[in-house]
Amino acid sequence: MARYIFITGGVVSSLGKGLASAALGALLQARGYTVRLRKLDPYLNVDPGTMSPFEHGEVFVTDDGAETDLDLGHYERFTGVAARRTDSVSSGRIYSTVLEKERRGDYLGKTIQVIPHVTNEIKDFLAVGEDEVDFMLCEIGGTVGDIEGLPFFEAIRQFTHERPRGQCILMHLTLLPYLAASGELKTKPTQHSVKELQSIGLAPDVLVCRSEHPIPEREREKIALFCNVRKEAVIAAYDLKSIYQAPLAYHKEGLDQAVLDAFGISPAPKPNLSRWTDVMDRMENPEGEVKVAVVGKYTQLEDAYKSIAEALTHGGMANRVRVKAEWVSSELFEREDPAPYLEDFDAILVPGGFGERGTEGMIAAARFAREHKVPYMGICLGMQLAVIEASRNVAKVEDAGSEEFDHEAGRKRFTPVVYHLREWVQGNHVVERKVTDDKGGTMRLGAYTAHLTPGSLVSDVYGATRIEERHRHRYEVDTAFREKLEDVGLCFSGMSPDGRLPEIVEWKDHPWFIGVQFHPELKSKPFEPHPLFAGFVKAAVEAARLV
Repeated sequence: MARYIFITGGVVSSLGKGLASAALGALLQARGYTVRLRKLDPYLNVDPGTMSPFEHGEVFVTDDGAETDLDLGHYERFTGVAARRTDSVSSGRIYSTVLEKERRGDYLGKTIQVIPHVTNEIKDFLAVGEDEVDFMLCEIGGTVGDIEGLPFFEAIRQFTHERPRGQCILMHLTLLPYLAASGELKTKPTQHSVKELQSIGLAPDVLVCRSEHPIPEREREKIALFCNVRKEAVIAAYDLKSIYQAPLAYHKEGLDQAVLDAFGISPAPKPNLSRWTDVMDRMENPEGEVKVAVVGKYTQLEDAYKSIAEALTHGGMANRVRVKAEWVSSELFEREDPAPYLEDFDAILVPGGFGERGTEGMIAAARFAREHKVPYMGICLGMQLAVIEASRNVAKVEDAGSEEFDHEAGRKRFTPVVYHLREWVQGNHVVERKVTDDKGGTMRLGAYTAHLTPGSLVSDVYGATRIEERHRHRYEVDTAFREKLEDVGLCFSGMSPDGRLPEIVEWKDHPWFIGVQFHPELKSKPFEPHPLFAGFVKAAVEAARLV
């Protein structure tokens, strides 16, 4: 049966609970334990799938088709453990499940209340798969004291009480603000945050204190005394240049040892941190630098493309170079020539997105990359727009466009080279969708197989002719235009097993121009860079040397 570590936050949001959870998971793995990480989000959305990227950052997608919080991306990148639908839950999903049960009569006419019905549903979620791993790390979103988080905290209190003593611990992240006027760190916010936890029946076993300055021994002792934790369990979390420093930095501060001590595990297995020392060696000792332009719709918020940013870093590690990614708003190229902005970059990446805004600028970027032989990677919408660009400017389908944009305009303006997907095969059954369906959870989501053309660039990149990648989209490139496009050199080098859905396109006469319908960034890890990103950065290195 798994031991449980509940990770909570206080004082302010965005302290790095997700990163701390992921780093702790990596450290426990380094000591030989198996782990699984989970996220409990208090918001009322059923999942983040319908949220704007500006509102919540990127949506991370699992193999089994769940749309989840971006923290699950951190969990996967640090541990290599593939997340599942059962690793993410929100208040909305909990309440929705409870209300569905009530409508079916599962509660036998009882009055439905937060306690016990909502809290029981949360506890059932926590217990899923508890026999599969040594440690279950469960992060609770938001901060202690938030009204929407109270059912989760109460469920944790009950869950901990019902389990054998020593099977559950609580790790709490707080902030130690520094007052420049007095030149000191203030511990009072941390004390109040812990007091808030204690008022709802929870007490931290480990305190992780985020600080911009070293924590003096006197303050550490004070925190331990007033928060009722051991001094060795007060862990400093300092700002880092790279998130991949976190496992080594937390180990140096004693986080993994404090957690094992809290469980009474002694002697603790010694950690093997060679994986992370190699990662940091590749990051800190690059042999060059390449510049990549990410031309997208949501460039004002880097978290909207978090996995892409990290996958580019991983591609740099694979080639021992530093990748300098610059975020360029695609709307800029709807007013201006992209050449002066893009000519100094070694490669161009056009990521996914929804809606028509900024798409003409992305098309202009794809055209620049094609005509100037600049390495290009188009992801999801970035692939679709590359196909539209090829249709308009090479295959002479001058009004080529997407049904998505026609749908937004309410009238037909384009020849739809990209159409709304109404039917596809998932596993052993056919999925059907209509334009009028609800938005949430109705896309082609999760892992699907693709067959690659032998001898194609992409089959060389993967070293395989059969792959499985994660999808998140509701529009597809129409194979009706395949022959016309292949006649002018745009090859459909990856297809679904039934041959109906294009997965990958590439230009024959280009050094490196690949568009993919799926999201390869979701499977990239620092110790296992995704082949496409490793190949893309390698092409950028070669392009930089030619200049």
